[in-house]
Amino acid sequence: MVISSTGKTRKGTLAVVAGAFLASGLMLPPATGAAPVDAAEPDTAALAGALTKQAVAWGECSFPSVAPAAEAELKKVKGLACATIQVPRDWHNPRDGNTIGIRVSKTATAYPGTGRQGIALVNPGGPGGAGLPWGPAMARRSPVLAGQYDFVGFDPRGVGMSTPLTCSYPVPDSTDQNVLNRAKVDGCLKNPLTKFITTEQTAYDMDFIRVILGEQKTSYIGYSYGTWLGTWYATTFPSKAHRFLLDSSTDASRSTLEKTWDLQPRSRDRQFQEALLPYMARNDAKYRTGTDPLEIRRKWEKAGGTREYTGMVYAAWFIIPAMYDTAQYPAAASMVATVAKGPAPTGTDAEKLDQVVAKALSTPGLTDANKAFLTKAKSNALKAIAKKDSVGRKASYQGGAKVETWAAAFEAIRCQDGQWNQNLHYWNNWLADLTVKAPFIAPIMALSGAPLCAFWPTANAKPAPDQKTFPKLLIVQTELDAATPYEGGLATANNLPGAKMVSVDNEGSHGIFPYNTDCVDDPIVAYFQTGLTPKEKFTGCQGLPLPGEDKTVEVGGHLGHDGKVKIKMITDEVRKANEIVRELLGGAVTAAADEQGMPVSN
Repeated sequence: MVISSTGKTRKGTLAVVAGAFLASGLMLPPATGAAPVDAAEPDTAALAGALTKQAVAWGECSFPSVAPAAEAELKKVKGLACATIQVPRDWHNPRDGNTIGIRVSKTATAYPGTGRQGIALVNPGGPGGAGLPWGPAMARRSPVLAGQYDFVGFDPRGVGMSTPLTCSYPVPDSTDQNVLNRAKVDGCLKNPLTKFITTEQTAYDMDFIRVILGEQKTSYIGYSYGTWLGTWYATTFPSKAHRFLLDSSTDASRSTLEKTWDLQPRSRDRQFQEALLPYMARNDAKYRTGTDPLEIRRKWEKAGGTREYTGMVYAAWFIIPAMYDTAQYPAAASMVATVAKGPAPTGTDAEKLDQVVAKALSTPGLTDANKAFLTKAKSNALKAIAKKDSVGRKASYQGGAKVETWAAAFEAIRCQDGQWNQNLHYWNNWLADLTVKAPFIAPIMALSGAPLCAFWPTANAKPAPDQKTFPKLLIVQTELDAATPYEGGLATANNLPGAKMVSVDNEGSHGIFPYNTDCVDDPIVAYFQTGLTPKEKFTGCQGLPLPGEDKTVEVGGHLGHDGKVKIKMITDEVRKANEIVRELLGGAVTAAADEQGMPVSN
């Protein structure tokens, strides 16, 4: 018997399960001392030398990235304590005398005895997400597993309360975004810390956390980019990997992260057209934009879409975030409806935003959570507008040159984990292709020019797993995930030895465990309790109804008998929407594509 989270309500509330259930089956004995070392694996205890014997000062935790009320709840978790652990700056040259600090949180929720399965590290993604609160947060999210695992959170190197990575660069006198991007990269490469802020180095840090905590093995729950980190660890330290869940997986079958980011803009267009707009059409009594999703799209595009700066703001701060948690679809839909129905707001960008959000907040049926989402998004958007309007004002001046400083962990990690294409002609074609095939998100991408990774040389590449030693792990992936598309999770499942995958049809949220349905959660909980994975490689589950609806509606593709979701990146509905955009722009999209030598067919 396996007990999962109770209830079947849409994600967004913490599951509450009374008591604890200790499953019978294959379990580790209480962890004591260091694990035996496989000759083929790095020995982080030996590599760290004297750091292995460091005195770790565990004390009270603070979580700057968490709201005060939520922080107070996290601090109630049993055994919560935090400390900074010193690790080698470079695990390939650990005795060079350079160290950095990794901030770690630990809990003590597991019941003692033979049922305890050790520690489970948690990473929320990013790259560069603050993972420190996720030890206690995971204990709250999955109290059943917390009865067997002590969850551990940590800020990866370069991030948050660990040794941070900041980079500076002299701003060139140019309006060419690619010139600015190249200068940004060149400046960051001059920071001696930069080359050590990689997933490989973080994987070593994770194993050293295991050593410091005196555990034999490491279990792990990784969301989004955290799935990439998890597979890197499991490949490097397979004998130390106990239970590993990849939730909303990157394409970990690749040697770089480039493919995951290549798919992301297209998957955002797909969820917008295949899920959010049909949701509005089904709930026309609330949004008053019509019952045809394509006509709603036509109204949105006629109002400017994302081709105007304010439209980009609406998409970036109100619509795309709701794709990460579809409990916020009513908030995103209210913004789309307000823009689509008009009249167009007037005044400055900030004044336009204020008018649109005020109307959106008056949409009937919004929950307090939806209204809080809109209010917070407005605050973030106003900050973005203020930053745009004051570009360069906060820059320092050194020797007469304007110098800007930025938090660089996100770019350093994704760019240094494997070489991206460095041909600018390729990236020009890529942007032109997006203009044709992903016109909802393409204008936002065009503002950034080629990605910084196009200018960032690296000799790193994600190692391939050993077919004989790679541990069994689980993947859970939603059909319309807009951040780490279904296709990436599918490729990961097909290429990692022994991996099994739970597919969630008609769902678009990103990072879903615990999902609060038996179909999704039971295989995951059973795996963490017993080590057993589903008999079949793919398990298919249905998503929960969207807010305000009493049944799950079929959108996008369909769930096959083999447990996989059958869906195309450019579906028929997306194709029709793209044609609408081309018609409205009077051939401008075609001309832009022709200029780059790109085909316009979908």
